[in-house]
Amino acid sequence: MTATDQHIRSSETEQHHQSQQHLARAIQLATANVHNSGGPFGAVVVTRDGQAFDGVNRVTASNDPTAHAEVTAIRTACRELGTFDLSGATLYTSCEPCPMCLSSALWARVERVVFAADRHDAASVGFDDAVFYEYFENSNRDALMPVGRLHLTAEDAPEILEPFNTWNTLDSRIDY
Repeated sequence: MTATDQHIRSSETEQHHQSQQHLARAIQLATANVHNSGGPFGAVVVTRDGQAFDGVNRVTASNDPTAHAEVTAIRTACRELGTFDLSGATLYTSCEPCPMCLSSALWARVERVVFAADRHDAASVGFDDAVFYEYFENSNRDALMPVGRLHLTAEDAPEILEPFNTWNTLDSRIDY
């Protein structure tokens, strides 16, 4: 084995060790959160330069159905870093993210997601979000929640495009 190969293997081993530590942190946060009126979910966003931002599930504690651990970790990271763009970051989470959390990670430009337990483990203790995964995979999704566009065109109702036209002309806009 060459010195370069040894260096690469050593670097990969170190990255694996750090990933295990971050995942262990997410699990620790989840367990502690159970004793703090929260759900059994924890997450850590780690930036490319190693900064870490924690999040825990506060859905029932705050009556906020969007306060999942992954979302709270992303919110914290973005607030503390002063950006909505987490390119290069990794999201470590105690459990497989639901579709909302995956979408949040995509919107934040998170590079990678690593999780411990999966959706089936969560379902076995009453956290069954299978219906949400199925919603996106099902052609009959209207059975769960109808989503549709009112049949208007820009000719019938030009105001429907007004927010976009205004955005497009704004010199101070911040594209994302």
